[in-house]
Amino acid sequence: MSTASARLPEGRYGRASDQRADRTLKIVGAALGGILLVVVGYFGYQYVGQNKISAEVITFKATSDEAVQIHLEVRKDAGADGYCTVRSQAADGAEVGRADFHFSGSDTRIDKVVTLRTTAKGTTAQLLGCHAS
Repeated sequence: MSTASARLPEGRYGRASDQRADRTLKIVGAALGGILLVVVGYFGYQYVGQNKISAEVITFKATSDEAVQIHLEVRKDAGADGYCTVRSQAADGAEVGRADFHFSGSDTRIDKVVTLRTTAKGTTAQLLGCHAS
């Protein structure tokens, strides 16, 4: 009687190189996934964690053809200095005014009415963003 071999027939059930390729792909995929998580975390921290000043337009009113009064509510870290950029547009969408308004001091919440000078009658007031200086 002959003894049956415990080895699988060569080439019948795949090659060992396929297993090495699968392992390499898993390692590369895990490394790329880790890098992606680090990049997303970094940009998220920069956007949320480092933004020391934020604001919103509460109300606005065109006081004349040359000015718009804007009520801004600014929230910032104590002692942080910075500025907010606002703009106004005419009824046809053309920008008629843009200015930076600076904020400083130890207050963490500032309510301020600012006047934006315009070249024509402004029908909107839009906060473009705030930045620490």
